[in-house]
Amino acid sequence: MRTGTSERPDLPVAVVIGAGGMGMSIARRLGNHYRVLLVDLNAERVAERAAAMRDDGYDARSHQCDITDSASVDRLAETVAETGPCRAVAHVAAMSPSMGSWREILTLNLIGAAYVERALLPRAQPATAAVFVSSVAAHLIGDPGAEAMAVLDDPLAPGFLEALENLVAEHTPAMAYSLAKLALNRMCERRAWAWGQRGARIVSMSPGMIATPMGALEFTGEGRDSKLKLLERTPLGREGTMVETADAIEFLVSSRASFITGTDLLVDGGVRAAIRPSRET
Repeated sequence: MRTGTSERPDLPVAVVIGAGGMGMSIARRLGNHYRVLLVDLNAERVAERAAAMRDDGYDARSHQCDITDSASVDRLAETVAETGPCRAVAHVAAMSPSMGSWREILTLNLIGAAYVERALLPRAQPATAAVFVSSVAAHLIGDPGAEAMAVLDDPLAPGFLEALENLVAEHTPAMAYSLAKLALNRMCERRAWAWGQRGARIVSMSPGMIATPMGALEFTGEGRDSKLKLLERTPLGREGTMVETADAIEFLVSSRASFITGTDLLVDGGVRAAIRPSRET
């Protein structure tokens, strides 16, 4: 018998990748019904945040992982297998446009996500659900063309970044972000069959303007004007909250969403609907 612990070995595991603002909101929400494996690149930060969750009564442990390193992601999958059974995955880790270069953003936001999907699929069981946090940016970008889309659909192919650079004229962080999120949504569509063969689900969730620490940076950089215009065109007239994104994740991984897979859920306050060409005024 042990005392002074909040361990709940009877609960299934939820893997939350990314210990930033949105990731922690999601981790605490899922922690009500799951043992949480909190994952982040920063070992000190993720250990501190998992410890804080334990102090608040959650069953949480930490794991350091560089999702851009396939070997590191494979080690994460081994930890998941040892900790399991894994019933929920919330992949939140990403860079916003102000945080990195064209290549850095594509590497983290798309290649890293693809490594995670590939490594965790074998750990999926019936009723496992994986949610990859995307962005409304995936819905706002124009068609990059069939050749570019074919390259985006295979981000783990050798020479991926070079091939994409040869097909896309604009090599800005903002374009990289939009392309990565578009490809992320398509990945969840394409991989639904493979996950379904294990009785599992995979979906994306595309937030719009959300009040997060990372999102706040976008209002101070080069993209400030475009962000403000998006906010002005948001029908609900405000940013969403991290609690609202946690609501969506909680639903998507739950049995209430048991027939939802291979699709994207927009949590954007209606901004995508407002800027459709047919709706413009």
